[in-house]
Amino acid sequence: MACIYRINKGVNRPVEFKGLKAQYIWYLGGGVMVLLIIYAGLYFMAVNQYLCLVLIGALGTGLVVKVYELSNKYGEHGMMKAIAKKSVPKLIKCNSRKVFIEFSKKVILKRQK
Repeated sequence: MACIYRINKGVNRPVEFKGLKAQYIWYLGGGVMVLLIIYAGLYFMAVNQYLCLVLIGALGTGLVVKVYELSNKYGEHGMMKAIAKKSVPKLIKCNSRKVFIEFSKKVILKRQK
């Protein structure tokens, strides 16, 4: 008798929702929550409701466009790699040999123990 097995297509693939990849889904969700809080704050401050809607609509459109831009530009891990690359120094400058001499002495002492 033959057994029927399910094939799990997409195992180990990044999560994607309507073109948004991985962490950008969370960024969009967080942005929507911030917009909701801003709207509530403006509404409680008695700002005109239509002005609130127009402002939140414009900010929401900008948020969606920017998040999709970042998702398409960097992909799943690209933005983290770009941020990490900026934190690495371009060069290390040492005007003295003292650092290397002391380092080699420490290495020799560790080997002797």
